[in-house]
Amino acid sequence: MKFIQKIIVKPLFKISSLNGISIILKFCIGFITSKFIALFVGPSGMALVGNMRNFLASTEAFASLGFENGVVKYVASHKEDEIELKKTLSTVFITVFAVCFCVAITLFCFSEYFNRSIFGLQNQYGFVFKVLALVLPFYIGNIFLVATINGLGNFKKVIYINIIGSCIGLLVSLILIYQLKTEGAILSIIATPSLLFLISFFFINKEINILSNINFKFYDFKSLHNLSSYSLMALVSSVFGPMVFIAIRKYIILNLSLVDAGFWEAISRISSYYFMFITSILSIYFLPKLSISKNYKDTSAILWSFYKGVFPIFVIALIMLFFLRDIAIQLIFTKQFLPVTKLFFWQMVGDIFKAASYVLAFLFYAKRLTKAFIISEIGSLLLLYFSSLFFIHKFGIEGVVMAHALTYFIYFIVLSLYFRKYLAI
Repeated sequence: MKFIQKIIVKPLFKISSLNGISIILKFCIGFITSKFIALFVGPSGMALVGNMRNFLASTEAFASLGFENGVVKYVASHKEDEIELKKTLSTVFITVFAVCFCVAITLFCFSEYFNRSIFGLQNQYGFVFKVLALVLPFYIGNIFLVATINGLGNFKKVIYINIIGSCIGLLVSLILIYQLKTEGAILSIIATPSLLFLISFFFINKEINILSNINFKFYDFKSLHNLSSYSLMALVSSVFGPMVFIAIRKYIILNLSLVDAGFWEAISRISSYYFMFITSILSIYFLPKLSISKNYKDTSAILWSFYKGVFPIFVIALIMLFFLRDIAIQLIFTKQFLPVTKLFFWQMVGDIFKAASYVLAFLFYAKRLTKAFIISEIGSLLLLYFSSLFFIHKFGIEGVVMAHALTYFIYFIVLSLYFRKYLAI
């Protein structure tokens, strides 16, 4: 008990209570939405929803060119310099909306092709891609307005937008799922971020007049070049990652069943819920510290504070969840999803190694190791894909979580060796 208390009083557990409320709210809303999908859509519909989530993640990254983190950095750097700020904002918004327009036209004109690729010949959801094409500019606009607010240093407003978005998302999702079942669940994924554009626009105009800061005469190729390194790292993980997940899910559907793919989506959702806490702490507390650390000794101290502080609590929480998995499944989903319990062990083994490797992976961003990041990311995605196909063929649906465990075990070993100088001190 004293061990737990000693960990809790450390500074990293006193990070922004408002952000903590936001995370808990997202967790609760994800729980309620998953319950609704389980009740009104079932495992097969959940698999299709998973495919759409992955496709949207890739589309978002491609249409935004992965500039989001770069916008935060350069808006923060130039917020006191009006000309440089206008150059950054003009370059970003003009470039991104030109690309976004092209992506939207492609989605609209080739909606049936995307339907076959994402949902299969037996499902007719081509209209979803036409809807996505129409709302995509608002979707991407919201992302960059929030990034700009974040760069201007008003972190609280970003959290307020997240909280409002979560509440709107819940309401829209429940109505659409109840009324339209599977179609509603799919549409709800793209509806909420688009609706948030007006809210973000309202908040940013309290900071700066965004429209007056965007002008073709301030378009700057140097600013575009500066953003490119952030773009490369974001695009690799945000485009290729979801594509691999879609490919694995399609393999499960073709070789096992749509229901099995839904079970994998269910365990993935549970994993994403508890990982929100890890990623939030890493982004808010550890990434800034790693970015300003000057030497191996300082960086090592930050890394080991994670392994001695956050990581043990995460592992204990996962062990508790494992023993309560039957209750958790029926609470979050329905009895129809009870076969998911057999996926818990390997998923959690993989998630433990994933959490252990994530803090090391943040060094790629903190130290801007672009080439090393791309090689490690592509390597891990290829390993996940081919090991999934092999283990699914041998062990059925359990094979996909076995591949997850193997991938993150090897990923952790590789990163530990690559960053051994930071860990050894």
